[in-house]
Amino acid sequence: MSAGYRLVQWNHHKRIYDAVMLGAVVGYIAVFLTLGTLLFTGREAISFPVLLIRALGTCAILMLHIILCIGPLARLSRRFAALLYNRRHLGVFTFLIALGHGGMTLAYYGGFGVRNPLSAVVNGYRSYGSLNGFPFEVLGFLALAILFVMAATSHDFWLKNLTARVWKNLHMVVYLAYALLVGHVALGAIQVEASPVYPALLGLGITVVGGLHLVAGRIEVRTDARALAPVPDTQWIDVASVDEIRPDRAKVLCLKGRERIAVFKHGNAISAVSNVCVHQGGPLGEGKIVDGCITCPWHGYQYLPHNGQSPPPFTEKIPTYQVRVEGRRILIDPKPLPPGTAVEAAKFEPGAIDG
Repeated sequence: MSAGYRLVQWNHHKRIYDAVMLGAVVGYIAVFLTLGTLLFTGREAISFPVLLIRALGTCAILMLHIILCIGPLARLSRRFAALLYNRRHLGVFTFLIALGHGGMTLAYYGGFGVRNPLSAVVNGYRSYGSLNGFPFEVLGFLALAILFVMAATSHDFWLKNLTARVWKNLHMVVYLAYALLVGHVALGAIQVEASPVYPALLGLGITVVGGLHLVAGRIEVRTDARALAPVPDTQWIDVASVDEIRPDRAKVLCLKGRERIAVFKHGNAISAVSNVCVHQGGPLGEGKIVDGCITCPWHGYQYLPHNGQSPPPFTEKIPTYQVRVEGRRILIDPKPLPPGTAVEAAKFEPGAIDG
């Protein structure tokens, strides 16, 4: 979180993340160039510019696969939340690598004639209806344009001014970019390479990305299927025993037709807030209370449990709910209160689990 807009919001963890990312990219390109030089010799030798173009291209699509896997992995295990926290840095860097690939391709294959480099690379094919003659570069350029828009709007300034819902929908277009890149590779590099390794690797990538999304989606569907039936706003709901919730953690309550509710246990008190973070819709109930604040597992946005307000100087607010404890049972009023409404936490006597 930041009280104001900064060009790059670096902190200790982000610097480590970016350093590891940069080191991995440099290492990948170095290994690719070295192996390409050693394995292809004599008549099969590949020039250094072409090797570098291929290294940048394969690196970019590998990074895009990683980006698309982070989301479902974070839904399946909290251990991957740290990768999600810094995913936008990875996305911007992926665009820069893809831009390097596209720029070098234009310069090398279209920069030595009298024609415009873009026209020289794209034109000259027989037909858009032919697999062998399809101008696959067009698909790559379209994907690059989408990645540019996403990189250019990745800053919190755009997230704030476009609103979280519009911003999220805009960045979902990454799946279109992925489909375009798959087509770019399938109709381009794979068409001219005789080795079965390339289509096998591309197929593996598609399977992993698709499989992870299907598994994560199935879990969400099952969670929604277990949601409680609609109840009147005047009827309080029995959520759980206070002993079922770990200290500084939450139990998520699902109600059909409503937003999920995160019921947090902090000290010997219970508070309930909306499960939806106003930043990017992150699942607050999968986070924990840190330094007295509910902390979103996605990007670290924080809210006070008793009023759903971000601590000053931040101004974000989420709806809160009235809670009471009868015996050891937690009861909640399902009617949400306006964002930022203060609600007295429900107290309970500490048990053996709470210490």
